[in-house]
Amino acid sequence: MLVIHPDECIDCGVCEPECPPEAILPDSEPGAEAWLKLNARLSEVWPNITQRRDPLSDADMMQDKKDKFETFFTEAPGEGN
Repeated sequence: MLVIHPDECIDCGVCEPECPPEAILPDSEPGAEAWLKLNARLSEVWPNITQRRDPLSDADMMQDKKDKFETFFTEAPGEGN
């Protein structure tokens, strides 16, 4: 997952083609508040992405997985940098 600090986002749209369908939501979308808080918090502790990698082997399965917010997001970054 990529996180972007909501206060630093300038709504340029550059991230949209890099993300899976419907992964980026407008901040006016119902339920976006929890994701905005998560992005703000994790963008302070996760490292910056410095290279592109191929999607993980389970990316398609994870796209439709329910309860991702409560289950998978921690302060510990993955190996993406």
